[in-house]
Amino acid sequence: MTDPTLHAAPVTPTTRTVTPLAIAPAQVLRGWGAIAQSGSVFAALGQRPLVVGGDRSLAAVESHLFPTLTTHNLTVTTATYHPDCSETSLAHLEQATTNHQADLIIGVGGGKALDAAKLLAHRCHLPIVTLPTSAATCAAWTALSNIYSDAGAFHYDVGLHNCPNALILDYDVIHTAPTRTLVAGIGDAIAKWYEASVSSGDSTHTLIIAAVQQARILRDILFQKAGSAIANPGSPDWCEVVDATVLLAGVIGGLGGAQCRTVAAHAVHNGLTHIPAAHPVLHGEKVAYGILVQLRLEEQVQRSQLAHSSRQQLLQFYRDLGLPQTLEDLGLGQVPLDQLRNAAEIACHPDSDLHHLPFPVTSDQLLAAMVATTTLS
Repeated sequence: MTDPTLHAAPVTPTTRTVTPLAIAPAQVLRGWGAIAQSGSVFAALGQRPLVVGGDRSLAAVESHLFPTLTTHNLTVTTATYHPDCSETSLAHLEQATTNHQADLIIGVGGGKALDAAKLLAHRCHLPIVTLPTSAATCAAWTALSNIYSDAGAFHYDVGLHNCPNALILDYDVIHTAPTRTLVAGIGDAIAKWYEASVSSGDSTHTLIIAAVQQARILRDILFQKAGSAIANPGSPDWCEVVDATVLLAGVIGGLGGAQCRTVAAHAVHNGLTHIPAAHPVLHGEKVAYGILVQLRLEEQVQRSQLAHSSRQQLLQFYRDLGLPQTLEDLGLGQVPLDQLRNAAEIACHPDSDLHHLPFPVTSDQLLAAMVATTTLS
């Protein structure tokens, strides 16, 4: 008998749209002494690198990075991104790139330094290598840059065409960073689950499903290993948690894209950056608090028992690690109500990622959830 499937009509695609995917850096080198072993990576990408970072970050890598570049006969100079990852700073960095005739950008530091370096490379059409000096964010991985005002208030984000050409995660460098940065990175990374599981909705797209499942795995890894990692810097668990916060968290955004990236937790962060007293608070600390606010919203609006249980679980996790649970923990307990209201209004802007929630939220509702987080029950 003839197999009828041999003569079946071909399936006609419903769309011919091609979606570009920026999933991962072209190369990832990680381990103890990774920078010293990466000279050929730099040399293959350019001969005149411009190293972008803050003063402390540049000092942290000085003994690791610059001898490696010199050994490979690269002509290097440095530039800072201050006062912030802002348009003012980027204009200065673009001029520094031109002056040096740079053919490669090396971003060194935390999230803002890396965002500035990535966007600089994007605008100048140059390759980019990211070199994080802490495990506080996944910025070293992602094809995304956040832009702030000169005073540090979030303005907007920019999607980039590609992830970095190389990411070098040197445990020796990360090990010198304050413990607080890794704790903040854990707060930022664990948000992937609470946001992606909501923003993905009922998507049946393979990569989005994969991203959400990776977010769940990331959460479970952090629940299991974060305490040990913080207590034992440099241990195998510490290395695993560093990988989780910098690399695995980046994978999730790469696979899932904007649909698996941010919801209310990061929207709250963005609003809080407009409060001057919040500027010393690390990105991941504000995001961690934002997760609790998001869960409060789900409790208040949807009467979600699951959200209540999740929040109780997180509160204990936060206590164990020292993550902020309240406005007081963020140092914002005495902030005037009008500043908190303004932050809530910014977080509820029509273009805000907060509206990825499956229900509408007003600024008054958000403000109530922000203030309610001062009650730990």
